[in-house]
Amino acid sequence: MSKIKSLMAGCAAALLSGCSPFGPINLLVPKSGYAVHRALSYGSDPRQKLDIYVPAGAKGPMPVLLFLYGGSWRQGNRSDYLAFGQAFSSAGMVVAVADYRLYPQVKYPGFAEDAAGALAFLHNHAAQYGGDPGRIFVSGHSAGAYNAVMLASEPKFIEAKGGRLGWIRGVIGLSGPYDFLPMTEPVYIDMFEGTNNLDSMPLHHVNGVRQPMLLATGTDDSTVDQGNTDRMAAKLKSFGSEVKVIKYKGTGHIGIILSLVPGFRKMTTLRQDMIDFIRSH
Repeated sequence: MSKIKSLMAGCAAALLSGCSPFGPINLLVPKSGYAVHRALSYGSDPRQKLDIYVPAGAKGPMPVLLFLYGGSWRQGNRSDYLAFGQAFSSAGMVVAVADYRLYPQVKYPGFAEDAAGALAFLHNHAAQYGGDPGRIFVSGHSAGAYNAVMLASEPKFIEAKGGRLGWIRGVIGLSGPYDFLPMTEPVYIDMFEGTNNLDSMPLHHVNGVRQPMLLATGTDDSTVDQGNTDRMAAKLKSFGSEVKVIKYKGTGHIGIILSLVPGFRKMTTLRQDMIDFIRSH
């Protein structure tokens, strides 16, 4: 247990210093059992690229899982998330890990627009990699969970790419900030265009039934308040949307995503919970 705590502390320090917590622990991830198609462009900007993980020997069509990582909308790199790609390609899914433009290059809604661009690319090209374009799930951790849930909460982002909300079969948000007004830090006030910009919050875009969602968080998350998950779930349910909330006891903001790494999966049941959610839809 002390080893896990030490690694989690190291991951937290890496995150605060501008690094991904997955970078160093990619060494723990098996390199066999899947193929990776790297740096596929879904837009013209250098940050608009994704990697696709395809199970070795699998025959399609397979479910497709798009992942958007966290990093306060200011940092992150798709190459650091080998563990996520392996976690779900090993379960028979085509997995895409996408970069997106970051602040200060863009402000809201640039993050959501890029998430829609990555989704559109997968809808148009998933079949080339054995994926089923009719079974695309969107997931994310922290800021990436915000991006994923915003994409499903506000259809205009997908529609701007020539699509529709039905392109998404389901959404998985991990420790996401969905309703965190008012802004108090200058960087976020600038990033989200004001202290109390309701338009910038996913919760305020839910005005009808939305795609099924799995919203998970940890009871020890001191970075993103659990109330974000509770309020988002309540808003979705008020319109009759299907939503499942899971709170992992004793798990923090880094621990929840770390629990997808080989060797640490006993920390939570997250991987199996995500697999079950995807298979049930």
